[in-house]
Amino acid sequence: MRALHEKNLRTFLADVICWNLRGSIGFQLFRLVLLGCMGMGVYAYSFQARYGLSVTGMNDIVSWGFYISNFTFLVGVAAAAVMLILPAYVFHDPDFHRVVIIGEGVAVGALVMCLSFILVDLGGPLQAWHLIPVIGIFNFPSSILAWDVVVLNGYLLLNALVPAYILYSHYRGRPADERKYRPFVFLSIFWAFSIHMVTAFLYQGLPARPFWNNPLMGPRFLASAFAAGPALITLILAIIHSATTYSIDRSVFSKLRLIIVISAIINLIMLFSEVFKEFYFPTHHSSSAMYLFFGMDGHNSLVPWIWTSVGVNVLATLVLAFNPGKSNPKVLLPACLFLFVAIWMEKGIGLIVPGLIPSPLGEVVDYLPTWVELSVTLGIFALGITIVTWLIRAALIIEQEYVGY
Repeated sequence: MRALHEKNLRTFLADVICWNLRGSIGFQLFRLVLLGCMGMGVYAYSFQARYGLSVTGMNDIVSWGFYISNFTFLVGVAAAAVMLILPAYVFHDPDFHRVVIIGEGVAVGALVMCLSFILVDLGGPLQAWHLIPVIGIFNFPSSILAWDVVVLNGYLLLNALVPAYILYSHYRGRPADERKYRPFVFLSIFWAFSIHMVTAFLYQGLPARPFWNNPLMGPRFLASAFAAGPALITLILAIIHSATTYSIDRSVFSKLRLIIVISAIINLIMLFSEVFKEFYFPTHHSSSAMYLFFGMDGHNSLVPWIWTSVGVNVLATLVLAFNPGKSNPKVLLPACLFLFVAIWMEKGIGLIVPGLIPSPLGEVVDYLPTWVELSVTLGIFALGITIVTWLIRAALIIEQEYVGY
């Protein structure tokens, strides 16, 4: 390691790069696989940039598909960092204080993926002109999507700059000045709620889509986010605990399990409330829910998808709530994984596509993503995982060295 008097911003960036270029053969192979996936995504996107969105499974009826589905879900993953920030910075929980930097790294990766999905959903790269304020045609404040871009970029800056300042201070062997970053921490807490609420307003504000005209959508977005996000963070912390020398206290997993259980139960209550509203006294506004859960006119591609999601969601929530293994990782971690996947299924395709089917004219179609959409999505996920691993690897090295000081 460098001597303290040699450490500055230039050496900080150089060390971060060097740390991430080193590692075991298995780690480097993992990085190469991610790089290959990103290359595949770029190759697939070149087709889309050349021929337009016609190469995707989207059409005039289903104009939002796999891209926006993943964008919606990842907004929740990004917002879930607040469930570590609150106990760490507001309630001064020492257990969460050691891992909050990991949650913020996950949030940065998720936000980069969110913005990437918005970009590829526009069709071609030239359409990004509508995402650039001041010099571009941003359509702010009339466009809710423009609001979404603003809050996502703001939350990205908060989750990137605050940890960067803390890590840079620790890299130089001194504590971070709380007076400089604490106001931004409190701002990020409120901002985390805003990114999900604005995304919910994006759907609720479409009067021709009754499936989305639901006052519970915003709160349910938050509940599902605070279940799926901490579930993912639990899995990442388990990998760090087993694969590195950075030990995670067992109490962290117990506290995260409690957060996941409460959020998952609230999410299920809201889900069953929506199901009751749609099917107890169905009207023509229940057509989208009917298509999702039972199919319509022979179109039933989403029926096994949503029933699998609900079943796995309920089962994983029960396992986490009753905790039969007494926080045994062999029980806790699979339950977190299944809950994460179930919410991804339900909050992604299970929310976006049915809102567009049937169309306002009553047209019903089936939607399936093409290889282009799947490859671009895989590339974006690889980009996000790469960013998260780079940030977390550097953070763990710096924090362990700082403890040594």
